[in-house]
Amino acid sequence: MTLRAIRGAIQVSANTPEAIGEGVKELIGAIMRANSLTPEAVISVIFTSTPDLTAAFPAAACREIGFESVPLIGAVEVNVPGALDKTIRAMLHCESSAPASSVSHIYLHGAQSLRRDIAQ
Repeated sequence: MTLRAIRGAIQVSANTPEAIGEGVKELIGAIMRANSLTPEAVISVIFTSTPDLTAAFPAAACREIGFESVPLIGAVEVNVPGALDKTIRAMLHCESSAPASSVSHIYLHGAQSLRRDIAQ
């Protein structure tokens, strides 16, 4: 097994606990499915949110989908003028036997514009 870092992002519809929670669950679920992972393979997850998302902690929603024992942390993204709003980014550190070239980084909804080179 090798340590891998997997990136992803999602633009949510609103600054509400529901939209943030649904977005996190959609993003993390898509990353897990695309990379054939289970929560047991995940070492940690770092979340960042744009400064306009203040209604809920992304990590709280992640705990609801089986990540109770995984270290999770959140931070505020740099407030760059003109940057994509209402965006949650994630970086999962996991154990995987997959080669680095086969890792799927997931960018959903408006966040696809952040990394057109690797968005799936």
